[in-house]
Amino acid sequence: MNVPKLNAMKLALPLCVALAYAPAKGLAAPILGAALKTFAVLGSEGVTNVPISSIFGNVGVSPGSSITGFSLPVPGVPTPDTSGQVTGGSLHATTALAAQAQLDLDAAILAVNAGAAPAANVILAGLGNLDAYQFANGGFIAPGTYDVGAGASNLLNSITLDGGGSNTALWRFRFSSSFIMSEGSDVNVINVGDGSGVGVYWSVESAATLDGDTLVGNVLARQLISSNGGLTLACGRLASAEGQVTLIQDTISIGCESVAPGSGGFDQGPGAGPSGVPEPSTLALFSLALTGLFAFSKRSLPVA
Repeated sequence: MNVPKLNAMKLALPLCVALAYAPAKGLAAPILGAALKTFAVLGSEGVTNVPISSIFGNVGVSPGSSITGFSLPVPGVPTPDTSGQVTGGSLHATTALAAQAQLDLDAAILAVNAGAAPAANVILAGLGNLDAYQFANGGFIAPGTYDVGAGASNLLNSITLDGGGSNTALWRFRFSSSFIMSEGSDVNVINVGDGSGVGVYWSVESAATLDGDTLVGNVLARQLISSNGGLTLACGRLASAEGQVTLIQDTISIGCESVAPGSGGFDQGPGAGPSGVPEPSTLALFSLALTGLFAFSKRSLPVA
């Protein structure tokens, strides 16, 4: 019986493609858990709203039970908001989903705060704040990890986060105390493709006071999150691990279609690395596979 010989070159292409695009061990996973991703607003002690706000996504509290300024939620049961201010989600007062979201929030804060920021990205009192950093670095802020000290936490003007064309860009802003957006300030994101793997996180050790006009990303604070009214967070969420969230006629959405379709709150997507290119381990395996396959093909060729 004649057994057909394997054609090494026919095997080479699909195997190498699979190796090149398989997720490497070092690639980043999403930072936000599945439960937290459903919430546009999440508090620990309570959520207070001065109508009329516009929220796309769940609004919840746990372990507290107070949600005011919307329709009255039923404790422990996801409740539609009959006031019409919450769409794409429900009110969650001490529901199981809100409790799980708080666990997700604790894990997310740990993940964002892990690792050290480069020395050049440590912004302390006397060195300005994010406004000054942007001005000194080409007029925009590139993806990376930034540690902001207590004396530099006030955002006075507008800043631009420039992804450089990568749709897997990742920004982590870590405030050692408070984060204050002054009135008239804005945060904009540009050059991130479809945004499907982008991550923007604001980790705040104490309170976040958001008196600016527009913001993007995930505000993960230990204590109170509040606005002075009229904040638009068109792609992200407000989540307090130990305090309350106070809204005053704000627009908060996890939908993100107006900013970057498919970005889902600017939470880094599955298998997305900061640069969007294969990790070194993947490239090494790819090269090894090529070497082995071509050696095999030479041994399989008929000898004249």
